[in-house]
Amino acid sequence: MGGPARDMPHATSRAAVLDVIRAAGTISRVRLIEATGFTGATISTVVRRLIDDGLVTEVGRSESTGGKPRTLLALNESARYAVGVHLDHSGITYALTDLGGSVVARMSRAGAGTDNPPVVVARMADEVDKLIQGVGISRDLVLGLGLVSPGPLTPASGMRLTPPTMRHWEDFPLDQALAEATGLPVVLENDATAAALGEHWSGVVRGTPSFAAVYMGTGIGAGLMIDGVVYRGRSGNAGEIGHMCLDADGPDCWCGARGCTEALAGPAAVVTQARADARVSRAAGLTQGPGGQRPSVASDFAAVARAARLGDRGARELLEKSARWLALATRALANIMDLDTLVLTGPALAVAGSVYLPVVQEELDRTFFARAAHPVTARLSDSAATAPAIGAATMVLRAELVPLRQGSLPLASTLRDPEPRAAAGGAATGRAVRANR
Repeated sequence: MGGPARDMPHATSRAAVLDVIRAAGTISRVRLIEATGFTGATISTVVRRLIDDGLVTEVGRSESTGGKPRTLLALNESARYAVGVHLDHSGITYALTDLGGSVVARMSRAGAGTDNPPVVVARMADEVDKLIQGVGISRDLVLGLGLVSPGPLTPASGMRLTPPTMRHWEDFPLDQALAEATGLPVVLENDATAAALGEHWSGVVRGTPSFAAVYMGTGIGAGLMIDGVVYRGRSGNAGEIGHMCLDADGPDCWCGARGCTEALAGPAAVVTQARADARVSRAAGLTQGPGGQRPSVASDFAAVARAARLGDRGARELLEKSARWLALATRALANIMDLDTLVLTGPALAVAGSVYLPVVQEELDRTFFARAAHPVTARLSDSAATAPAIGAATMVLRAELVPLRQGSLPLASTLRDPEPRAAAGGAATGRAVRANR
């Protein structure tokens, strides 16, 4: 648990109690009083209403320590569900999670490619329907849809400054269009921030309420959790280590700067160097597709990683060079935030994390500024390939369970009435919802 509820800026006592129950797994009313600082009367009232709403259930009794065994409470994980969608040029990943954040179903489909945004949105809406129908749950139980995509995002709807492969999405009202197409509330977030929230919600990162998720997919970024709350910055684009300058005389970056981490270490940089080396290109099987078109950067990067795993020295050297650049950016992030935990995640690190992790950890061990005070531990995500989609669903779950006063996802009033309805309530009306910037 990321600290007692009294230290969290929950919007209501209900949110605080639910957050403690979620994090604890099972907990008694007595322990809830200790964890939240609320009175026994408040806990009794809140828990009774949560049980009536179907969100919490009594799951048995604790072992007796001499007195009467205490009744244990737990989240009713099948009471609600959420959909997460990760939109990228190279692929679209979908995840359906239950109220506890466990993945019930997932699927991956072709990416946005060069198709017009309205065409892609219509396809996404159809695939969301199939995902929900495939597990046989009532659509009324789906709280909403979390949508993540590469940043940067704008405080208003849509993407303004986009990677070259998604330039045709600039100014498209992505969240609004998908809300209308699916009939579900939609919240939009960048992929790295969603990945961090997913790691926190799942309980994989334990023992510290503050950490960073270093993300590498098509690009590079970082999601920041501070005292159990996502830190987004003024416009929701905090953590952009992909556009931290590591070499003032380095290559041009699509963002307009030079020597950015992404331009030096990103998958596109690795693939470009691999294609320029005839031997590595041959070992990785990098070829042109039909009509002279090349496969996506993601598939080419995966091919280079596969060649490295099979023992090709040139391919491994390219990945290690990329890893050293990423390690520099990661160390700078750890220094600025004074972190003790970092999670490496994202589709690119799902296929090449075994190369990157030791390089990043060695850099932290050797040069992290506060290493005499405490170490920094880097680890690979258990769900690196699908972390953004899982985190996207988590955004909706968090809005329902633990709306915060500021900074996180203040969606309780838009996803639900102030008092959440019972599981058999009516269907939600589609509308776009922006994360608080």
